[in-house]
Amino acid sequence: MKLALFGATRGVGKQILLQAIERGHSVRALVRDPSKLDVSFANLEVVQGDVLNANQVTAMLQGQDVALVALGGKPGQKEARPCAAGTKNILQGMKQLGVKRIITVTSLGIGDSRGQAGFFFEKILVPLLLKAEFADKELQEKYIRDSQLEYVIARPAGLTDKPAKGTYRVGKTLEGSVTKTISRADVAHFCLEQLGNTKFLNNALSLSD
Repeated sequence: MKLALFGATRGVGKQILLQAIERGHSVRALVRDPSKLDVSFANLEVVQGDVLNANQVTAMLQGQDVALVALGGKPGQKEARPCAAGTKNILQGMKQLGVKRIITVTSLGIGDSRGQAGFFFEKILVPLLLKAEFADKELQEKYIRDSQLEYVIARPAGLTDKPAKGTYRVGKTLEGSVTKTISRADVAHFCLEQLGNTKFLNNALSLSD
C-alpha cells in the first residue's frame, strides 16, 4: 500500500516507517527537517514540510491509500502543539482527496481510557508535566471521531524501546493486572495490522504488554 506517514523521525513513527518498508509498503513521510531521518530506502519518499501547513499536508496525501499519524509534542514546549491542529489538516486533506482511512497513535489515559494508566501517571505526572499535551491529544481524537472517515486510534501505555514481540493486549478496556508499558515497536506493529483490517475500525484501543 501507499502510506502517508506523519511523525516519522522518532519514536513510534520511526518504527512504523521501518516496519512498513520491511513489509513492502511504499512510505511518504512528511518531516520538517529531513536530516533527522537517518534512513534511506527505495520505497521511501521524504517530503520536507510542516503538518501545520494545510497546503503541504494535502500535497503530501495525494495518491496515498492510508494516513498514519504518530505526532507528538515535547513536555513544556512553547511552540504550537502539532497533534490536534496537524491532524485537522490531515483530515481535511483526506476528505479533499478521497483518502478514507487514518490510523493514529495517542496515549493511554486519553478519553474513555482515563483511569487505565495508573494513579501516578494520571494524577501526578499528567497534571504536572503533560496537561497541555494531553489536552492537545483529547482534541486530536475528537477531530478524528467527528471526521466521518474510517479510523483506528491506538492508545499505548508507557512506551519502551524493547524489540517487538508481536503479542500484546488490545481492548477498549484492559481488565485485571495490566502492565503499564508496551514497546514502540509493538505499537507500530498494531498500527500496520490495521491497514486493511476492519476488526477495530472506528474504535480507540488501549494497548499494553
